[in-house]
Amino acid sequence: MQIFWQLRWYFRQQWRRYGGAIAILVLVSLFELLPPRAIGWIVDGVVAGTMQLPQMLAWLAGLAGLWFGVYLLRIVWRVWLFGAAAELGTVLRNRLYRHFSSHPPIFFERYKTGDLMARSTNDVNAVVMTAGEGVLTAADSLITGIAVLLVMTTMLSWELTVLALLPMPLMALAVFRFGRQLHTCFAKSQAAFSDLTEKTQESLNGVRMIRAFGLEQRQQADFATVVDQVGEKNLAVEKVDAKFDPVIQLTIGMSFFLSVAGGGYMVSQGRLTLGDLTAFVLYQGLMIWPMLAMAWLFNILERGSAAWDRLQHIFDESPEIVSGETQLEATGQSLTVDIHQFCWRGQSHPALSEVQFTLQPGMLLGLAGPIGSGKSTLMSLLLRQQELAQGSIFYGGVSILEADLNQWRSRFAVVSQAPFLFSRSVADNIALGKPDASMAEIREAARAACIDDDICQFPAGYDTLVGEKGITLSGGQKQRIAIARALLLGAEILVLDDALSAVDGKTEHQILTNLRRQKQQTVIVIAHRLTAMEQADTILVLQHGRIAERGNHAELLAAGRWYSEMYQYQKLERVIEGAQ
Repeated sequence: MQIFWQLRWYFRQQWRRYGGAIAILVLVSLFELLPPRAIGWIVDGVVAGTMQLPQMLAWLAGLAGLWFGVYLLRIVWRVWLFGAAAELGTVLRNRLYRHFSSHPPIFFERYKTGDLMARSTNDVNAVVMTAGEGVLTAADSLITGIAVLLVMTTMLSWELTVLALLPMPLMALAVFRFGRQLHTCFAKSQAAFSDLTEKTQESLNGVRMIRAFGLEQRQQADFATVVDQVGEKNLAVEKVDAKFDPVIQLTIGMSFFLSVAGGGYMVSQGRLTLGDLTAFVLYQGLMIWPMLAMAWLFNILERGSAAWDRLQHIFDESPEIVSGETQLEATGQSLTVDIHQFCWRGQSHPALSEVQFTLQPGMLLGLAGPIGSGKSTLMSLLLRQQELAQGSIFYGGVSILEADLNQWRSRFAVVSQAPFLFSRSVADNIALGKPDASMAEIREAARAACIDDDICQFPAGYDTLVGEKGITLSGGQKQRIAIARALLLGAEILVLDDALSAVDGKTEHQILTNLRRQKQQTVIVIAHRLTAMEQADTILVLQHGRIAERGNHAELLAAGRWYSEMYQYQKLERVIEGAQ
């Protein structure tokens, strides 16, 4: 029953629907107590010869009306109860999504995508069943069971009632033991389903690579192994689940045997009439549902409890990065970065050391350096995807630690080397951040990203579906659509994180020229191809987490250090490729 206590916050929110449903359940249970007693009176009347046909028909008509009223009441409480339970699924999934969105990237390194998807589907469904079927079985079985026992004890025979209940303690003991086993097995089953979901997602996302390397058979064998493991865990759950029904049926059979045998003896002794025994047996039939329900309740509660434990484990993960409360009302402020030292978790060697620079509004800043020099780490700190402990980053006069996190991140539009496109049309992907944008605005952004001509050559133009993750587009087309999406957003700071690597030099130059015309927008370009830095106001060359060189393109070429050597090397490489 602990799961009900854990869900008390939701029951308080929906107390009207749950309270109304339980009130109707009480009323239905009281109505259901009348037919067995009425049938007992009819039987006694028929045996005694005092029941006439018109009187019997009147009784039967009244019972039919009563059953029809119960039918209508059952519809009402089901709508209220299961409607509230279904809404819990919506609440939990929205809460999970907000929780996922509040976490930095390191959270998704600890939890695989398939695992999070499984918790958002199967585990939520199990909790919803607890809030629906679980509440129903608990309330209905208790109300019906207590009401029937009171009638059987006070109005018929308490001795026969005690006799009929003798097998119940054995059933309760067995159900409790099986419930503990079910909790453990169901938790393992849900974990196995998470592994299956993750394996499926990896296989579908990497299907091109799998085919390219001819790994279909090996991948199929690995997938079959995971499926078999899930099947074994589910079979273990079903084996425990299968133990419930035989115990319950045996208990019910023993109870009926004892009541009929004892009741027959009491009728022969004149201590009970045949009508009373008939009513007792009918009441005992009403007790079948509470007995079945109690076993089913344990089943539901253990499944729901195991699922809630998995969800609660996620909810207990507090976001490592907490939003500040300062509102960023002013725009066009300078960005001052003063990083003394930053180390990734679990590492002693600093990823960044003594990095200081100021980014003025409208500047084009270039970040260059070898792989692992700290460029991506710097961007993570600027976007507050990682927390800076030794140093400071100020926007105007406000530390980004104190700024409202959503407001701060909304100042950025980031285009990565491998941008994500949704399974929608080209126009929808460009207008992702500004859904109400007109087609003229979309095309203007596409022209600035040098992708308008390519789109117009598609069969459906801007209505062309790009496929999952942009599978129908080339790498350069995906990058330029992503750039157009960022430009349409109109963010104050545009970050191109090696986002021009898949386009040719001429297109790259044209895109950067178009960006320079938008003087109101600050641009940060991270690139390994140094031709992308030629128009930058300032270039920072990072090496081993430190600023090794600083200046514009001409100044760095004249310095004759890493930047100059790499630029000359890339220039020679292009000449050789052009001669082939």
